[in-house]
Amino acid sequence: MRSKVRKLLLQTVLPFCFLRLKSFLNNQLTIKRAKQIHAQILISSLNHLQPLLVHQFLLSTNNYSSSVFLYVRQILYHLQKPDAFSWGCAVRFLSQHRQFEEAFSLYVKMQKLGLYPTTHAISSALRACARAECKTGGISIHAQVHRYGLCNCVFVQTALVDLYTKLGDMDTAKKVFDEMPEKNVVSWNSILSGYLKAGNLGEARRVFDDIPKKDVISWNAILSGYAKMGNMDQTLSFFQQMPEKNLASWNTMISGFVECGEIESARSFFDMMHQRNNVSWITMIAGYSKRGEVKSARELFDKMGEKDHLAFNAMISCYAQNSQPTEALKLFDEMLKAGACIQPDGITLASVISACSQLGELRFGSWVESYISKFGIQVDDHMATALIDLYAKCGSIDKAYNLFHGLRKKDVVAYSAMISGCAINGKAVDAIMLFQKMVDAQIQPNLATFTGLLTAYNHAGLVEEGYRCFSSMKDNGLVPSTDHYAIMVDLLGRAGRLEDAYEVIKSMPMKPHTGVWGALLLACSLHNNVEFGEIAAQHCFELEPGTAGYYSLLANVYASVGRWRDARRLRKNTERKKLAKIPGCSWTEST
Repeated sequence: MRSKVRKLLLQTVLPFCFLRLKSFLNNQLTIKRAKQIHAQILISSLNHLQPLLVHQFLLSTNNYSSSVFLYVRQILYHLQKPDAFSWGCAVRFLSQHRQFEEAFSLYVKMQKLGLYPTTHAISSALRACARAECKTGGISIHAQVHRYGLCNCVFVQTALVDLYTKLGDMDTAKKVFDEMPEKNVVSWNSILSGYLKAGNLGEARRVFDDIPKKDVISWNAILSGYAKMGNMDQTLSFFQQMPEKNLASWNTMISGFVECGEIESARSFFDMMHQRNNVSWITMIAGYSKRGEVKSARELFDKMGEKDHLAFNAMISCYAQNSQPTEALKLFDEMLKAGACIQPDGITLASVISACSQLGELRFGSWVESYISKFGIQVDDHMATALIDLYAKCGSIDKAYNLFHGLRKKDVVAYSAMISGCAINGKAVDAIMLFQKMVDAQIQPNLATFTGLLTAYNHAGLVEEGYRCFSSMKDNGLVPSTDHYAIMVDLLGRAGRLEDAYEVIKSMPMKPHTGVWGALLLACSLHNNVEFGEIAAQHCFELEPGTAGYYSLLANVYASVGRWRDARRLRKNTERKKLAKIPGCSWTEST
Protein backbone atom coordinates (compact mmCIF):
# COMPACT_ATOMS: atom_id res chain seq x y z
CA MET A 1 0.00 0.00 0.00
CA ARG A 2 2.78 2.41 0.97
CA SER A 3 4.67 1.78 -2.27
CA LYS A 4 1.54 2.57 -4.26
CA VAL A 5 1.08 5.86 -2.38
CA ARG A 6 4.73 6.79 -2.93
CA LYS A 7 4.43 5.98 -6.65
CA LEU A 8 1.29 8.09 -6.90
CA LEU A 9 3.03 11.01 -5.17
CA LEU A 10 5.98 10.79 -7.53
CA GLN A 11 3.67 10.80 -10.52
CA THR A 12 1.63 13.80 -9.35
CA VAL A 13 3.91 15.95 -7.17
CA LEU A 14 7.27 15.69 -8.96
CA PRO A 15 6.09 17.08 -12.31
CA PHE A 16 4.58 19.99 -10.43
CA CYS A 17 7.86 20.54 -8.48
CA PHE A 18 9.85 20.26 -11.66
CA LEU A 19 7.83 22.92 -13.47
CA ARG A 20 7.77 25.17 -10.42
CA LEU A 21 11.55 24.94 -9.87
CA LYS A 22 12.27 25.43 -13.57
CA SER A 23 10.20 28.61 -13.58
CA PHE A 24 12.19 29.87 -10.58
CA LEU A 25 15.41 29.17 -12.46
CA ASN A 26 14.39 31.65 -15.15
CA ASN A 27 14.51 34.54 -12.65
CA GLN A 28 17.32 36.55 -11.01
CA LEU A 29 18.83 34.63 -8.10
CA THR A 30 20.48 35.89 -4.94
CA ILE A 31 22.72 33.48 -3.07
CA LYS A 32 20.00 33.03 -0.44
CA ARG A 33 17.35 32.27 -3.07
CA ALA A 34 19.73 29.96 -4.95
CA LYS A 35 20.32 27.91 -1.80
CA GLN A 36 16.57 27.62 -1.18
CA ILE A 37 15.96 26.35 -4.72
CA HIS A 38 19.01 24.07 -4.46
CA ALA A 39 17.55 22.49 -1.31
CA GLN A 40 14.26 21.81 -3.14
CA ILE A 41 16.17 20.28 -6.08
CA LEU A 42 17.99 17.87 -3.76
CA ILE A 43 14.87 16.97 -1.75
CA SER A 44 12.95 16.31 -4.96
CA SER A 45 15.85 14.31 -6.49
CA LEU A 46 15.83 16.63 -9.52
CA ASN A 47 19.63 16.60 -9.75
CA HIS A 48 19.57 17.22 -13.49
CA LEU A 49 18.45 20.80 -12.71
CA GLN A 50 21.69 21.63 -10.87
CA PRO A 51 23.60 22.71 -14.03
CA LEU A 52 20.72 25.09 -14.80
CA LEU A 53 20.93 26.42 -11.23
CA VAL A 54 24.69 27.09 -11.57
CA HIS A 55 24.19 28.83 -14.91
CA GLN A 56 21.31 31.05 -13.77
CA PHE A 57 22.92 31.90 -10.43
CA LEU A 58 26.18 33.01 -12.09
CA LEU A 59 24.25 35.03 -14.68
CA SER A 60 22.42 36.78 -11.82
CA THR A 61 25.63 37.60 -9.94
CA ASN A 62 27.11 40.95 -10.97
CA ASN A 63 30.05 41.02 -8.56
CA TYR A 64 32.51 38.36 -7.49
CA SER A 65 32.74 37.38 -3.85
CA SER A 66 34.46 34.49 -2.11
CA SER A 67 31.11 33.28 -0.73
CA VAL A 68 29.69 33.03 -4.28
CA PHE A 69 32.72 31.13 -5.52
CA LEU A 70 32.80 28.73 -2.56
CA TYR A 71 29.10 27.94 -2.97
CA VAL A 72 29.38 27.27 -6.72
CA ARG A 73 32.50 25.16 -6.21
CA GLN A 74 30.67 23.15 -3.56
CA ILE A 75 27.88 22.38 -6.05
CA LEU A 76 30.37 21.39 -8.77
CA TYR A 77 32.38 19.12 -6.50
CA HIS A 78 29.23 17.26 -5.32
CA LEU A 79 27.53 16.76 -8.68
CA GLN A 80 26.64 13.09 -9.13
CA LYS A 81 27.20 13.45 -12.87
CA PRO A 82 29.70 16.29 -13.50
CA ASP A 83 28.96 18.10 -16.74
CA ALA A 84 31.06 20.38 -18.94
CA PHE A 85 28.32 23.02 -19.11
CA SER A 86 28.29 23.76 -15.36
CA TRP A 87 32.07 23.73 -15.04
CA GLY A 88 32.42 25.89 -18.16
CA CYS A 89 30.00 28.47 -16.72
CA ALA A 90 32.08 28.68 -13.55
CA VAL A 91 35.37 29.06 -15.45
CA ARG A 92 33.83 31.79 -17.58
CA PHE A 93 32.42 33.61 -14.52
CA LEU A 94 35.80 33.60 -12.73
CA SER A 95 37.66 34.79 -15.81
CA GLN A 96 35.15 37.61 -16.42
CA HIS A 97 35.58 38.76 -12.80
CA ARG A 98 39.40 38.77 -12.95
CA GLN A 99 39.88 35.70 -10.74
CA PHE A 100 42.38 34.33 -13.23
CA GLU A 101 44.26 31.85 -11.07
CA GLU A 102 41.01 30.34 -9.77
CA ALA A 103 39.62 30.15 -13.32
CA PHE A 104 42.64 28.26 -14.62
CA SER A 105 42.71 25.99 -11.55
CA LEU A 106 39.05 25.09 -12.08
CA TYR A 107 39.70 24.41 -15.78
CA VAL A 108 42.53 22.01 -14.85
CA LYS A 109 40.23 20.24 -12.37
CA MET A 110 37.62 19.97 -15.12
CA GLN A 111 40.19 18.27 -17.36
CA LYS A 112 41.09 15.79 -14.63
CA LEU A 113 37.42 14.77 -14.44
CA GLY A 114 37.61 13.87 -18.14
CA LEU A 115 35.08 16.50 -19.22
CA TYR A 116 35.15 17.73 -22.81
CA PRO A 117 35.43 21.54 -22.43
CA THR A 118 33.06 23.89 -24.22
CA THR A 119 34.46 26.59 -26.50
CA HIS A 120 33.43 29.15 -23.87
CA ALA A 121 35.43 27.30 -21.21
CA ILE A 122 38.53 27.12 -23.42
CA SER A 123 38.26 30.80 -24.43
CA SER A 124 37.81 31.83 -20.78
CA ALA A 125 40.74 29.69 -19.62
CA LEU A 126 42.93 31.21 -22.33
CA ARG A 127 41.86 34.69 -21.23
CA ALA A 128 42.79 33.81 -17.64
CA CYS A 129 46.24 32.59 -18.73
CA ALA A 130 46.74 35.74 -20.80
CA ARG A 131 45.88 38.11 -17.95
CA ALA A 132 47.88 36.10 -15.39
CA GLU A 133 50.75 35.78 -17.91
CA CYS A 134 50.73 32.02 -17.39
CA LYS A 135 52.68 30.94 -20.46
CA THR A 136 52.87 27.21 -19.63
CA GLY A 137 49.12 26.97 -19.03
CA GLY A 138 48.32 28.90 -22.19
CA ILE A 139 50.55 26.73 -24.39
CA SER A 140 49.04 23.53 -22.92
CA ILE A 141 45.52 24.78 -23.75
CA HIS A 142 46.73 25.67 -27.26
CA ALA A 143 47.73 22.03 -27.69
CA GLN A 144 44.25 20.96 -26.56
CA VAL A 145 42.69 23.26 -29.17
CA HIS A 146 44.40 21.20 -31.87
CA ARG A 147 43.47 17.93 -30.17
CA TYR A 148 39.79 18.88 -29.91
CA GLY A 149 39.70 20.15 -33.51
CA LEU A 150 38.79 23.74 -32.62
CA CYS A 151 41.19 25.45 -35.04
CA ASN A 152 38.26 26.83 -37.02
CA CYS A 153 36.44 28.35 -34.04
CA VAL A 154 36.80 32.12 -34.28
CA PHE A 155 36.24 32.65 -30.53
CA VAL A 156 38.94 30.18 -29.49
CA GLN A 157 41.41 31.38 -32.13
CA THR A 158 40.84 35.01 -31.11
CA ALA A 159 41.52 34.04 -27.49
CA LEU A 160 44.80 32.44 -28.64
CA VAL A 161 45.81 35.63 -30.47
CA ASP A 162 45.01 37.59 -27.31
CA LEU A 163 47.07 35.14 -25.21
CA TYR A 164 50.22 35.48 -27.28
CA THR A 165 49.94 39.26 -27.61
CA LYS A 166 49.65 39.54 -23.81
CA LEU A 167 52.70 37.30 -23.44
CA GLY A 168 54.61 39.54 -25.88
CA ASP A 169 55.05 36.72 -28.44
CA MET A 170 53.94 38.61 -31.53
CA ASP A 171 55.42 36.07 -33.97
CA THR A 172 53.16 33.29 -32.67
CA ALA A 173 50.22 35.69 -32.35
CA LYS A 174 50.61 36.70 -36.01
CA LYS A 175 50.94 33.05 -37.09
CA VAL A 176 47.68 32.12 -35.33
CA PHE A 177 45.99 35.23 -36.74
CA ASP A 178 47.13 34.57 -40.31
CA GLU A 179 45.93 30.94 -40.16
CA MET A 180 42.43 31.89 -38.99
CA PRO A 181 39.91 30.98 -41.71
CA GLU A 182 37.48 33.51 -40.30
CA LYS A 183 38.24 36.74 -38.46
CA ASN A 184 35.89 39.09 -36.66
CA VAL A 185 36.55 42.63 -35.42
CA VAL A 186 37.62 41.26 -32.00
CA SER A 187 40.32 39.20 -33.73
CA TRP A 188 41.60 42.27 -35.56
CA ASN A 189 41.51 44.36 -32.38
CA SER A 190 43.52 41.70 -30.51
CA ILE A 191 46.40 41.71 -33.01
CA LEU A 192 46.22 45.52 -33.22
CA SER A 193 46.50 45.86 -29.43
CA GLY A 194 49.40 43.41 -29.43
CA TYR A 195 51.47 45.52 -31.82
CA LEU A 196 50.62 48.66 -29.86
CA LYS A 197 51.66 47.02 -26.59
CA ALA A 198 54.93 45.94 -28.22
CA GLY A 199 55.55 49.55 -29.28
CA ASN A 200 55.45 48.66 -32.98
CA LEU A 201 53.32 51.59 -34.11
CA GLY A 202 54.14 51.09 -37.80
CA GLU A 203 52.83 47.52 -37.89
CA ALA A 204 49.85 48.55 -35.74
CA ARG A 205 48.97 51.23 -38.28
CA ARG A 206 49.18 48.67 -41.11
CA VAL A 207 46.82 46.32 -39.24
CA PHE A 208 44.45 49.21 -38.45
CA ASP A 209 44.27 50.19 -42.11
CA ASP A 210 43.52 46.54 -43.08
CA ILE A 211 40.59 46.09 -40.65
CA PRO A 212 37.54 45.60 -42.93
CA LYS A 213 35.03 47.02 -40.49
CA LYS A 214 36.42 49.03 -37.60
CA ASP A 215 34.48 49.52 -34.39
CA VAL A 216 34.99 52.17 -31.71
CA ILE A 217 37.45 49.87 -29.89
CA SER A 218 39.66 49.76 -33.02
CA TRP A 219 39.66 53.55 -33.21
CA ASN A 220 40.32 53.95 -29.49
CA ALA A 221 43.24 51.53 -29.67
CA ILE A 222 45.02 53.46 -32.44
CA LEU A 223 44.21 56.74 -30.66
CA SER A 224 45.84 55.43 -27.50
CA GLY A 225 48.87 54.17 -29.43
CA TYR A 226 49.67 57.54 -30.99
CA ALA A 227 48.86 59.38 -27.76
CA LYS A 228 51.32 57.24 -25.80
CA MET A 229 54.00 58.02 -28.39
CA GLY A 230 53.35 61.72 -27.80
CA ASN A 231 52.16 62.32 -31.37
CA MET A 232 49.08 64.34 -30.47
CA ASP A 233 48.74 65.87 -33.95
CA GLN A 234 48.12 62.44 -35.50
CA THR A 235 45.98 61.44 -32.50
CA LEU A 236 43.79 64.48 -33.05
CA SER A 237 43.55 63.65 -36.77
CA PHE A 238 42.26 60.14 -35.98
CA PHE A 239 39.87 61.53 -33.37
CA GLN A 240 38.32 63.88 -35.93
CA GLN A 241 37.89 60.99 -38.42
CA MET A 242 36.08 58.73 -35.96
CA PRO A 243 32.53 57.92 -37.11
CA GLU A 244 31.55 57.14 -33.52
CA LYS A 245 33.10 58.34 -30.28
CA ASN A 246 32.54 57.17 -26.72
CA LEU A 247 33.77 58.34 -23.34
CA ALA A 248 36.97 56.31 -23.73
CA SER A 249 37.77 58.24 -26.94
CA TRP A 250 37.48 61.61 -25.18
CA ASN A 251 39.38 60.37 -22.14
CA THR A 252 42.21 59.13 -24.37
CA MET A 253 42.57 62.63 -25.83
CA ILE A 254 42.59 64.23 -22.36
CA SER A 255 45.11 61.70 -21.05
CA GLY A 256 47.35 62.15 -24.10
CA PHE A 257 47.51 65.92 -23.71
CA VAL A 258 48.11 65.57 -19.96
CA GLU A 259 51.05 63.22 -20.55
CA CYS A 260 52.51 65.66 -23.07
CA GLY A 261 52.26 68.51 -20.57
CA GLU A 262 49.59 70.32 -22.63
CA ILE A 263 47.16 70.84 -19.76
CA GLU A 264 45.34 73.70 -21.51
CA SER A 265 44.49 71.46 -24.51
CA ALA A 266 43.41 68.71 -22.13
CA ARG A 267 41.11 71.15 -20.34
CA SER A 268 39.63 72.30 -23.65
CA PHE A 269 38.62 68.73 -24.53
CA PHE A 270 37.34 68.20 -20.99
CA ASP A 271 35.15 71.29 -21.24
CA MET A 272 33.79 70.20 -24.65
CA MET A 273 32.56 66.84 -23.33
CA HIS A 274 28.75 66.59 -23.17
CA GLN A 275 29.07 63.74 -20.69
CA ARG A 276 31.92 62.86 -18.34
CA ASN A 277 32.71 59.93 -16.11
CA ASN A 278 35.01 59.79 -13.10
CA VAL A 279 37.96 58.84 -15.35
CA SER A 280 37.59 62.21 -17.11
CA TRP A 281 37.64 64.14 -13.83
CA ILE A 282 40.44 62.09 -12.27
CA THR A 283 42.65 62.40 -15.37
CA MET A 284 42.34 66.19 -15.24
CA ILE A 285 43.00 66.28 -11.48
CA ALA A 286 46.12 64.14 -12.02
CA GLY A 287 47.21 66.48 -14.83
CA TYR A 288 46.95 69.56 -12.64
CA SER A 289 48.75 67.67 -9.86
CA LYS A 290 51.62 66.89 -12.21
CA ARG A 291 51.90 70.59 -13.04
CA GLY A 292 51.75 71.60 -9.37
CA GLU A 293 48.45 73.43 -9.92
CA VAL A 294 46.86 72.20 -6.71
CA LYS A 295 44.20 74.92 -6.60
CA SER A 296 42.90 74.03 -10.08
CA ALA A 297 42.84 70.34 -9.12
CA ARG A 298 40.82 71.06 -5.98
CA GLU A 299 38.35 73.24 -7.89
CA LEU A 300 37.63 70.31 -10.23
CA PHE A 301 37.39 67.89 -7.33
CA ASP A 302 34.81 70.13 -5.61
CA LYS A 303 32.74 70.31 -8.83
CA MET A 304 32.47 66.54 -9.15
CA GLY A 305 29.02 65.17 -8.48
CA GLU A 306 29.37 61.71 -7.01
CA LYS A 307 32.90 61.05 -5.80
CA ASP A 308 34.24 57.50 -5.46
CA HIS A 309 37.38 56.38 -3.65
CA LEU A 310 39.43 56.84 -6.85
CA ALA A 311 38.54 60.55 -6.94
CA PHE A 312 39.58 60.95 -3.30
CA ASN A 313 42.78 59.04 -4.06
CA ALA A 314 43.66 61.42 -6.89
CA MET A 315 43.15 64.54 -4.77
CA ILE A 316 44.88 63.19 -1.65
CA SER A 317 47.81 62.12 -3.83
CA CYS A 318 47.85 65.60 -5.40
CA TYR A 319 48.27 67.20 -1.97
CA ALA A 320 50.90 64.67 -0.86
CA GLN A 321 52.95 65.01 -4.05
CA ASN A 322 52.86 68.81 -3.93
CA SER A 323 54.12 69.22 -0.36
CA GLN A 324 50.74 69.93 1.22
CA PRO A 325 50.60 67.04 3.70
CA THR A 326 48.22 68.74 6.12
CA GLU A 327 45.62 69.20 3.38
CA ALA A 328 46.10 65.56 2.34
CA LEU A 329 45.28 64.40 5.88
CA LYS A 330 42.28 66.75 6.12
CA LEU A 331 40.82 65.31 2.93
CA PHE A 332 41.50 61.78 4.15
CA ASP A 333 39.50 62.64 7.26
CA GLU A 334 36.63 63.83 5.03
CA MET A 335 36.84 60.57 3.12
CA LEU A 336 36.47 58.56 6.32
CA LYS A 337 33.45 60.66 7.35
CA ALA A 338 31.80 60.00 3.97
CA GLY A 339 30.61 56.65 5.32
CA ALA A 340 30.79 53.02 4.34
CA CYS A 341 30.14 53.76 0.66
CA ILE A 342 33.68 55.13 0.26
CA GLN A 343 36.43 53.02 1.79
CA PRO A 344 40.17 53.79 1.56
CA ASP A 345 42.31 51.27 -0.30
CA GLY A 346 46.04 50.64 -0.52
CA ILE A 347 46.64 53.59 -2.85
CA THR A 348 44.83 55.96 -0.47
CA LEU A 349 46.88 54.80 2.48
CA ALA A 350 50.17 55.01 0.56
CA SER A 351 49.48 58.72 -0.11
CA VAL A 352 48.43 59.26 3.51
CA ILE A 353 51.62 57.60 4.75
CA SER A 354 53.61 59.86 2.41
CA ALA A 355 51.90 62.89 3.97
CA CYS A 356 52.78 61.57 7.44
CA SER A 357 56.41 61.25 6.31
CA GLN A 358 56.49 64.88 5.26
CA LEU A 359 55.11 65.92 8.64
CA GLY A 360 57.33 63.52 10.58
CA GLU A 361 54.13 62.29 12.22
CA LEU A 362 54.86 58.74 13.33
CA ARG A 363 51.81 58.48 15.60
CA PHE A 364 49.42 58.99 12.69
CA GLY A 365 51.43 56.47 10.68
CA SER A 366 50.91 53.94 13.47
CA TRP A 367 47.16 54.63 13.28
CA VAL A 368 47.30 53.87 9.54
CA GLU A 369 49.01 50.56 10.29
CA SER A 370 46.30 49.60 12.79
CA TYR A 371 43.65 50.58 10.20
CA ILE A 372 45.33 48.31 7.64
CA SER A 373 45.30 45.45 10.15
CA LYS A 374 41.70 46.06 11.25
CA PHE A 375 40.23 46.04 7.74
CA GLY A 376 42.53 43.35 6.35
CA ILE A 377 43.99 45.58 3.64
CA GLN A 378 46.84 43.85 1.85
CA VAL A 379 50.15 45.67 2.26
CA ASP A 380 51.64 45.64 -1.24
CA ASP A 381 55.15 46.77 -2.10
CA HIS A 382 53.95 50.29 -2.93
CA MET A 383 52.39 50.78 0.50
CA ALA A 384 55.31 49.07 2.26
CA THR A 385 57.71 51.48 0.54
CA ALA A 386 55.68 54.43 1.82
CA LEU A 387 55.91 52.97 5.35
CA ILE A 388 59.68 52.49 4.93
CA ASP A 389 60.00 56.18 4.07
CA LEU A 390 57.86 57.16 7.08
CA TYR A 391 59.73 55.03 9.61
CA ALA A 392 63.12 56.06 8.26
CA LYS A 393 62.35 59.78 8.39
CA CYS A 394 60.91 59.44 11.88
CA GLY A 395 64.03 57.68 13.19
CA SER A 396 62.61 54.13 13.39
CA ILE A 397 65.29 52.78 11.07
CA ASP A 398 65.04 49.17 12.33
CA LYS A 399 61.33 49.02 11.47
CA ALA A 400 62.16 50.45 8.05
CA TYR A 401 64.82 47.78 7.51
CA ASN A 402 62.43 44.97 8.47
CA LEU A 403 59.86 46.18 5.94
CA PHE A 404 62.52 46.66 3.27
CA HIS A 405 63.83 43.11 3.65
CA GLY A 406 60.25 41.79 3.43
CA LEU A 407 59.55 43.39 0.03
CA ARG A 408 58.77 40.91 -2.75
CA LYS A 409 60.35 43.17 -5.33
CA LYS A 410 62.72 45.98 -4.47
CA ASP A 411 62.53 48.81 -7.00
CA VAL A 412 64.27 52.18 -7.28
CA VAL A 413 61.69 53.87 -5.03
CA ALA A 414 62.21 51.33 -2.22
CA TYR A 415 66.00 51.52 -2.46
CA SER A 416 65.93 55.32 -2.57
CA ALA A 417 63.71 55.52 0.52
CA MET A 418 66.00 53.16 2.44
CA ILE A 419 69.19 54.93 1.32
CA SER A 420 67.77 58.31 2.36
CA GLY A 421 66.61 56.84 5.67
CA CYS A 422 70.04 55.46 6.47
CA ALA A 423 71.66 58.75 5.45
CA ILE A 424 69.58 61.00 7.71
CA ASN A 425 69.91 58.55 10.60
CA GLY A 426 73.71 58.64 10.54
CA LYS A 427 74.15 55.23 8.88
CA ALA A 428 76.26 56.43 5.97
CA VAL A 429 78.05 53.11 5.47
CA ASP A 430 74.72 51.26 5.25
CA ALA A 431 73.43 53.79 2.72
CA ILE A 432 76.52 53.36 0.53
CA MET A 433 76.27 49.56 0.74
CA LEU A 434 72.59 49.68 -0.23
CA PHE A 435 73.44 51.80 -3.25
CA GLN A 436 76.04 49.25 -4.34
CA LYS A 437 73.49 46.42 -3.98
CA MET A 438 71.07 48.46 -6.06
CA VAL A 439 73.65 48.91 -8.83
CA ASP A 440 74.54 45.19 -8.69
CA ALA A 441 70.83 44.40 -9.12
CA GLN A 442 70.92 46.56 -12.30
CA ILE A 443 68.35 49.01 -10.94
CA GLN A 444 68.79 52.46 -12.46
CA PRO A 445 69.12 55.17 -9.77
CA ASN A 446 66.99 58.32 -9.95
CA LEU A 447 67.32 61.84 -8.55
CA ALA A 448 65.95 60.80 -5.15
CA THR A 449 68.55 58.02 -4.94
CA PHE A 450 71.38 60.51 -5.40
CA THR A 451 69.84 62.91 -2.89
CA GLY A 452 70.04 60.18 -0.27
CA LEU A 453 73.50 59.02 -1.29
CA LEU A 454 74.97 62.55 -1.32
CA THR A 455 73.41 63.15 2.12
CA ALA A 456 75.18 60.01 3.36
CA TYR A 457 78.55 61.21 2.04
CA ASN A 458 77.86 64.62 3.56
CA HIS A 459 77.09 63.21 7.02
CA ALA A 460 80.21 61.04 6.87
CA GLY A 461 82.39 63.91 5.61
CA LEU A 462 83.53 61.89 2.58
CA VAL A 463 84.28 64.78 0.28
CA GLU A 464 86.05 63.08 -2.64
CA GLU A 465 83.57 60.19 -2.72
CA GLY A 466 80.70 62.68 -2.63
CA TYR A 467 82.19 64.67 -5.47
CA ARG A 468 82.59 61.53 -7.60
CA CYS A 469 79.01 60.58 -6.81
CA PHE A 470 77.77 64.02 -7.86
CA SER A 471 79.75 63.84 -11.12
CA SER A 472 78.39 60.36 -11.89
CA MET A 473 74.82 61.67 -12.05
CA LYS A 474 75.36 62.82 -15.61
CA ASP A 475 76.69 59.35 -16.50
CA ASN A 476 73.31 57.99 -15.39
CA GLY A 477 71.47 60.45 -17.63
CA LEU A 478 70.40 62.67 -14.71
CA VAL A 479 70.61 66.45 -14.37
CA PRO A 480 71.36 67.51 -10.77
CA SER A 481 68.67 69.67 -9.17
CA THR A 482 69.23 72.68 -6.90
CA ASP A 483 68.91 70.35 -3.91
CA HIS A 484 71.82 68.22 -5.15
CA TYR A 485 73.91 71.34 -5.61
CA ALA A 486 72.97 72.48 -2.08
CA ILE A 487 74.21 69.20 -0.59
CA MET A 488 77.49 69.47 -2.53
CA VAL A 489 78.00 73.05 -1.35
CA ASP A 490 77.34 71.94 2.22
CA LEU A 491 79.76 68.99 1.88
CA LEU A 492 82.58 71.08 0.45
CA GLY A 493 81.88 74.00 2.78
CA ARG A 494 81.96 71.93 5.97
CA ALA A 495 85.31 70.48 4.82
CA GLY A 496 86.68 74.02 4.53
CA ARG A 497 86.82 74.00 0.74
CA LEU A 498 84.89 77.25 0.46
CA GLU A 499 86.33 78.33 -2.88
CA ASP A 500 85.39 74.98 -4.44
CA ALA A 501 81.91 75.33 -2.96
CA TYR A 502 81.57 78.79 -4.50
CA GLU A 503 82.74 77.47 -7.89
CA VAL A 504 80.04 74.77 -7.71
CA ILE A 505 77.43 77.50 -7.21
CA LYS A 506 78.77 79.52 -10.13
CA SER A 507 78.58 76.41 -12.36
CA MET A 508 74.87 75.87 -11.67
CA PRO A 509 72.71 75.97 -14.82
CA MET A 510 69.75 77.22 -12.77
CA LYS A 511 69.35 80.06 -10.27
CA PRO A 512 70.48 78.97 -6.76
CA HIS A 513 67.88 79.16 -4.00
CA THR A 514 68.46 80.08 -0.36
CA GLY A 515 69.23 76.46 0.48
CA VAL A 516 72.36 76.70 -1.68
CA TRP A 517 73.52 80.15 -0.50
CA GLY A 518 72.53 79.32 3.08
CA ALA A 519 74.75 76.21 3.01
CA LEU A 520 77.72 78.37 1.93
CA LEU A 521 76.93 81.00 4.57
CA LEU A 522 76.76 78.37 7.31
CA ALA A 523 80.12 76.95 6.18
CA CYS A 524 81.62 80.46 6.27
CA SER A 525 80.41 80.88 9.87
CA LEU A 526 82.07 77.58 10.78
CA HIS A 527 85.38 78.58 9.17
CA ASN A 528 85.28 82.34 9.89
CA ASN A 529 85.47 83.34 6.23
CA VAL A 530 84.29 86.89 5.64
CA GLU A 531 84.86 87.07 1.87
CA PHE A 532 82.52 84.26 0.82
CA GLY A 533 80.27 84.85 3.84
CA GLU A 534 79.39 88.34 2.62
CA ILE A 535 78.70 87.06 -0.92
CA ALA A 536 76.45 84.28 0.35
CA ALA A 537 74.66 86.52 2.86
CA GLN A 538 73.92 89.18 0.25
CA HIS A 539 72.13 86.61 -1.92
CA CYS A 540 70.19 85.27 1.09
CA PHE A 541 69.10 88.83 2.01
CA GLU A 542 67.82 89.39 -1.53
CA LEU A 543 65.97 86.07 -1.74
CA GLU A 544 64.51 86.09 1.79
CA PRO A 545 64.81 89.61 3.20
CA GLY A 546 62.50 88.84 6.13
CA THR A 547 64.57 86.00 7.66
CA ALA A 548 66.72 86.93 10.66
CA GLY A 549 68.90 83.81 10.71
CA TYR A 550 71.01 84.89 7.75
CA TYR A 551 71.80 88.22 9.46
CA SER A 552 72.77 86.37 12.64
CA LEU A 553 75.10 84.02 10.75
CA LEU A 554 76.91 86.91 9.05
CA ALA A 555 77.09 88.75 12.38
CA ASN A 556 78.80 85.68 13.86
CA VAL A 557 81.31 85.69 11.00
CA TYR A 558 82.11 89.37 11.68
CA ALA A 559 82.45 88.72 15.41
CA SER A 560 84.82 85.77 14.82
CA VAL A 561 87.32 88.07 13.05
CA GLY A 562 86.92 90.99 15.44
CA ARG A 563 84.63 93.19 13.32
CA TRP A 564 82.45 94.00 16.33
CA ARG A 565 80.90 97.15 14.92
CA ASP A 566 79.56 95.30 11.83
CA ALA A 567 78.30 92.49 14.03
CA ARG A 568 76.42 94.91 16.33
CA ARG A 569 74.95 96.75 13.34
CA LEU A 570 73.48 93.55 11.89
CA ARG A 571 72.06 92.45 15.24
CA LYS A 572 70.44 95.86 15.81
CA ASN A 573 68.88 95.69 12.33
CA THR A 574 67.50 92.29 13.17
CA GLU A 575 65.89 93.54 16.39
CA ARG A 576 64.59 96.73 14.81
CA LYS A 577 62.95 94.97 11.84
CA LYS A 578 61.66 92.07 14.00
CA LEU A 579 62.76 89.59 11.36
CA ALA A 580 61.64 85.96 11.40
CA LYS A 581 63.98 83.17 12.40
CA ILE A 582 65.03 80.53 9.90
CA PRO A 583 62.31 77.85 10.21
CA GLY A 584 63.59 74.53 11.52
CA CYS A 585 62.10 71.07 11.31
CA SER A 586 62.80 67.58 12.57
CA TRP A 587 61.69 64.23 11.21
CA THR A 588 62.15 62.65 14.63
CA GLU A 589 59.02 62.49 16.73
CA SER A 590 59.47 64.06 20.13
CA THR A 591 58.79 61.79 23.08
